[in-house]
Amino acid sequence: MMKLVKIAAVAVPALCVGSQVMAEEAKSTKLGVLECTIEGGFGLLLGSSKDATCSFQHTDGTTEHYSGKLSKLGLDIGVSGESFMTWVVFTPVGNEFGSYALQGKYGGISAGASVGLGVGANALIGGSNEKFALQPLSVEGKSGLNLAIGLSSLELAPAG
Repeated sequence: MMKLVKIAAVAVPALCVGSQVMAEEAKSTKLGVLECTIEGGFGLLLGSSKDATCSFQHTDGTTEHYSGKLSKLGLDIGVSGESFMTWVVFTPVGNEFGSYALQGKYGGISAGASVGLGVGANALIGGSNEKFALQPLSVEGKSGLNLAIGLSSLELAPAG
């Protein structure tokens, strides 16, 4: 019986979050996939800031390139190698946008850990007029010895 209560304690919040994500996706349009390579470096006790090189592939197959900076505020201890993040990009239905519309600042939550190889995730909202949501398509692939949890911000600008 106690085991069933523990499973329910984990499953109910997960289902609620999953339902909320599906409801948001139903009111949103998928624009494409954003992939970023984030430089390695040291995490300080209260945060870190690392450069990022990103490419955004629209659903129509065209690609835009961005440069950026991923900053974390919270617990971020250790050293990590280069990491790779992939997000699905959504915008509200009916939102009009032009070229390089993803430029701007994004904010959200993040968590990750690595001992040798590791994983992490960042869910972010922002961009031009706060109209874009970056939802993790897959977990972050990283290497090193690192523990991070807290708030994240990603600032994107057209590359070049």
